[in-house]
Amino acid sequence: MKPRLLITEDDFENQKLLTVFLTKYFNVDLCDSADSFYELLHKERYDIIVMDISIRGNKNGLDLTRELRNNPDYSNIPIVCYTAHAFNRDRINALDAGCDVYISKPTDIYVLLNELMNLLKRKGKMLIDGSLAGSYATT
Repeated sequence: MKPRLLITEDDFENQKLLTVFLTKYFNVDLCDSADSFYELLHKERYDIIVMDISIRGNKNGLDLTRELRNNPDYSNIPIVCYTAHAFNRDRINALDAGCDVYISKPTDIYVLLNELMNLLKRKGKMLIDGSLAGSYATT
C-alpha cells in the first residue's frame, strides 16, 4: 500500500510536476490554500505532507505547520517544507514552525523523493513494500 501524501502548493506548474512524479510512489492529494488543506485533512489520514510556505488565502504554510504541531491529532505527521523561499532565515523559520525537513526550490525532484522516503522511514511510517522502496534513485 502506498503512503498517502498531501501536497500543499499554489503554483499550477509545480502542482503538475509533483503530482505526476510522486503518484508513482504515493497516493497524492493536492491543495493550494488553508481552506482546501483543512478540508482534505479532515477527510483523509495522511502519512506525510509537502508544505509550500506561500499558498493562497489568509494563512501560509508555516501557519498551517504550527497549527498541526499544536494539535495532538496531527502533530506527528511528518512535514517537508518545499519552497522557493530560499534564504537561511526561511529555513530557520520553517524548522522553527515544526517542519521536519526544509528543501528550497528549484531542486532535483529526486532530492525531494529521497527526503520523503527517508523521513517516512525515520518516523516509522514506511508503508511501501520492499520492491517499490528500492526503485527510486538516490543522490
